[in-house]
Amino acid sequence: MTDEDTSTDSRAESEDRTILLIGSGPIQIGQAAEFDYSGAQACRALQEEGARVVLVNSNPATIMTDPEMADRVYIEPITTEAIAEIIRKENPDGVIAGLGGQTGLNVTAELAEEGVLEEYDVEIMGTPLDTIYATEDRDLFRQRMENIGQPVPSSTTISLEEDESVSNITDEDLADRVEAAVEEVGGLPVIARTTYTLGGSGSGVVDDMDELKERVRKGLRLSRNSEVLITESISGWVELEYEVMRDADDSCIIICNMENIDPMGIHTGESIVVTPSQVIPDEGHQEMRDAALEVIRELGIQGGCNIQFAWHDDGTPGGEYRVVEVNPRVSRSSALASKATGYPIARVTAKVALGKRLHEIENEITGQTTAAFEPAIDYVVTKIPRWPKDKFADVDFELSTAMKSTGEAMAIGRTFEESMMKALRSTEYEPAADWDEVSDEELEAQYLERPTPDRTYAIFEAFERGYSVDDVVELTGIKEWYVERYKNITDSVVAAQEGDFTAAATAGHTNAQIAAATGADVGTVETEVPGRTYKQVDTCAGEFAAQTPYYYSSRKPEYFSGPYEGDAAAGELRVDRDVESVVVVGGGPIRIGQGVEFDYCSVHAIRALREMGIDAHVVNNNPETVSTDYDTSDGLFFEPITAEEVADVIEATDADGVMVQFGGQTSVNIGHPLEEEIQRRGLDCEILGTTVDAMDLAEDRDRFNRLMDDLGILQPEGGSATSEDEALELANDIGYPVLVRPSYVLGGRAMDVVHSDEELKEYIEEAVRVSPDKPILIDEFLADAVELDVDAVADGDDVLIGGVMEHVESAGVHSGDSACMIPPRSLDEETMARVREVTEDIAAALDTVGLMNVQLAVKQRDDGSSDVYVLEANPRSSRTVPFVSKATGVPIAKLAAKVMAGESLADLKAQEQIPEQFSVKEVVLPFDRLPGSDPRLGPEMKSTGEVMGTARTFAKAYDKAQDATSKTIPTEGTAVVDLGADEFPGADTEEGQTLRDAYADHFELADFEGEDLKRALREGKVDLVVSRDRDALEVCVEEDVTYFSTHASAKAALEALDAKDAPLDVEAISDRPKRTARWGGE
Repeated sequence: MTDEDTSTDSRAESEDRTILLIGSGPIQIGQAAEFDYSGAQACRALQEEGARVVLVNSNPATIMTDPEMADRVYIEPITTEAIAEIIRKENPDGVIAGLGGQTGLNVTAELAEEGVLEEYDVEIMGTPLDTIYATEDRDLFRQRMENIGQPVPSSTTISLEEDESVSNITDEDLADRVEAAVEEVGGLPVIARTTYTLGGSGSGVVDDMDELKERVRKGLRLSRNSEVLITESISGWVELEYEVMRDADDSCIIICNMENIDPMGIHTGESIVVTPSQVIPDEGHQEMRDAALEVIRELGIQGGCNIQFAWHDDGTPGGEYRVVEVNPRVSRSSALASKATGYPIARVTAKVALGKRLHEIENEITGQTTAAFEPAIDYVVTKIPRWPKDKFADVDFELSTAMKSTGEAMAIGRTFEESMMKALRSTEYEPAADWDEVSDEELEAQYLERPTPDRTYAIFEAFERGYSVDDVVELTGIKEWYVERYKNITDSVVAAQEGDFTAAATAGHTNAQIAAATGADVGTVETEVPGRTYKQVDTCAGEFAAQTPYYYSSRKPEYFSGPYEGDAAAGELRVDRDVESVVVVGGGPIRIGQGVEFDYCSVHAIRALREMGIDAHVVNNNPETVSTDYDTSDGLFFEPITAEEVADVIEATDADGVMVQFGGQTSVNIGHPLEEEIQRRGLDCEILGTTVDAMDLAEDRDRFNRLMDDLGILQPEGGSATSEDEALELANDIGYPVLVRPSYVLGGRAMDVVHSDEELKEYIEEAVRVSPDKPILIDEFLADAVELDVDAVADGDDVLIGGVMEHVESAGVHSGDSACMIPPRSLDEETMARVREVTEDIAAALDTVGLMNVQLAVKQRDDGSSDVYVLEANPRSSRTVPFVSKATGVPIAKLAAKVMAGESLADLKAQEQIPEQFSVKEVVLPFDRLPGSDPRLGPEMKSTGEVMGTARTFAKAYDKAQDATSKTIPTEGTAVVDLGADEFPGADTEEGQTLRDAYADHFELADFEGEDLKRALREGKVDLVVSRDRDALEVCVEEDVTYFSTHASAKAALEALDAKDAPLDVEAISDRPKRTARWGGE
């Protein structure tokens, strides 16, 4: 018996039906860009069926929130209040919740529970609400699995009664419940899991009772239904996932299975994942396949779902398995499975929700089969996460059941070795360890036994030191099959050093890597190894001809009939060489400082080229993104982003040009080596837009300083130093405090404000290694300045300013972490005119063609006039481009691509627009996922994503933005306002007293300090904190208490509090008023 209503005739009538699609909100750990990909795909699928689509999402950096993606697009907080108002305005017939991740599921459940869906007669389409409850409520889930005889890990739940809260449950009562739960599941260790959360938030393997009590207390607070599951630990078993699809006729297929290299006990989002599975015997696979079909039928899921299993070898032919959990929605793994197989899970899920059957949905890749046809793959796919280790030196990155990674890279190869090496390159990650300084004992204890982001490299190091396969298996718990393949990779390097370059090439190494390992010249290596050949991803292992241009490369020549061309059935690359073509270089995996914003820019560039009749090929390796969807471009190449591999794509496609502006630092970094590689090979291809040398000039502090001096543009006093003595001398010449950072970085990596020689010495010793080829930059710190961002497009003659943004935070907070508003509210006409003048002068001096971002600071003089300083200029895409485009309606990334391809701004009739409402971009911070991290805002970027709030006043827009981050500002209760830090005015100053008085109008002020404050926070006695005290703020993060760590944000929050009573106006972005006018000009 299933939960679903099998009467689906009404759903099949999709013409003229209005469907509400709920997005997933900002990029955060546990929920990244995969939902932009799935949401964008679903919007197209629904419109193909004639449905009117209303989309709501709070994230402006997404493609899915482009106005053309749906009939009505709302960038509003994903809260029941905001969505209820949208439902009232748009009167949708149905809502699809399963495409917005955990956020979408949770808010849909809340809308149903509050009666909103019933009041407005809105149907939950696809997977029913009872199924959501059955998968999220662990007791219900266990019962349903037991109903069909499917084994699950032994478990029990700890929950709160209706009249209980986390703050009033006593330590003794909590201890009794925890001890009883542990006894019920068989003792420690156990896995604690929190319901209705994403990315394993609040979960972990625990073998200490005190730690378990704290984890349960935190989990009860995080869970939407105040419930924590305590499960027997099956750490060490193999973890697998099965992606399953089902329609209303009960037709089910398995899309693929995925196997984690890391054993159970590590979140699948943290593990290296391989498809198809490699170590599970066929009998075990067939048993879990059958179980997956039973599970999706029992739960009544319609559309795609993800089922997780644990398996181990108990000596029987099929082994033993457990059903761990089910995600009744499109997920991170769904995006990976879609890209790995070519099967568009989100598209099919959307159509199934409308009542389409699998056999009625065409497979667009083959054009000959349907969605009822199970994919088959004849290659190996490897996914590797990307962790923000470079941003959080204080955080322990031991991998566990809670996610810490921000993104992932995927690679495809003909063998596991080839796939693995391509995936490692794609992450652009290098281990922090200096292996020469790591003893064998430390290698074993810190890098092999402990799962960390460095473990793969530690395994390679172990083999170089003579460790055996058995040694590594015993130390890591990784299955022997995989460890043997790691050994093959290491052995291939040894073979290359002995003269066999082909062994290393076919094991996935680049020619450059082989040359570096052997001392040979790259040209020599090229003549002795197979070239890259390209194969199509076709969903059917070559059984049918593929119609879509989705490719991967291999150096295994026995699998191919020709280097680049062949008939369609053979799957080789097909290129129309009579059509002009351009390669767009993407941004790779999402990381702090380089998020989905750059995929947004890449997709807009691709669309612009295709509108011009130019074939657009993309090179990227992020399975979560729209740019790597099979129908976004004229050619998708799922490849690592290195100069060698991008040049191979250019050569294979006979491309006329390549664009490196749109993929963030990843694509910019390969600009010089790619230009050299193109010249070395004699390819007839140019890097389009601003020259590589101009981009380098903007990054080179000395060259850029000289250019600004020549232009008469003010800069903070500063310079570069290549030694500690130089740095100390320069800092004292400028005067403390100073801003210090390494050169050539994105996202303010290792940036800091230092106030003395001692702090500067400590910075140099701990944060950077200063050398002649790696100088550090030291600048005057502009206190009390207003910071600005300007995004512009230039064509070599004219400059179009997309928008001028004013930061909420003062100088000293990284621009990527500061809330900002558009239009500015504190600049007079004279200052705005100077901002325009400076932007145009820099664009002309750099011969900018395409996008440019300029960061400025405006500092008021004693006479009331202002000076405009330039902080930096980047003639490439920036993270604010999507926000500017959504706020103004001007698609500046698309305009930039067209001028790079030869159009002029005059020909495009492009016009600047200034919005008549305030839009505020606010950031989402990952501190709750990274215990031990410093939660104070500063000069190094730490945010993972962003939201946008729009209203007629700044105060209401800021309030909506806070709501969209889930950092809702409380309106009453107890507040602690600590003004003791340098960043705040002192409590004894007039400004400080004014701030305290303003908070006293809304809250009861308490004077808790130190340990008393931390205790009060843990006991639920404080509702809001204004402070720079790191220890107190870490407890705020643990206890989910709203806090503000800067004076500027504390003042903005007061404005938002005063606007709380203003009506919540929700508006589609196409309805927001704008005026055609020049920023800072007539």
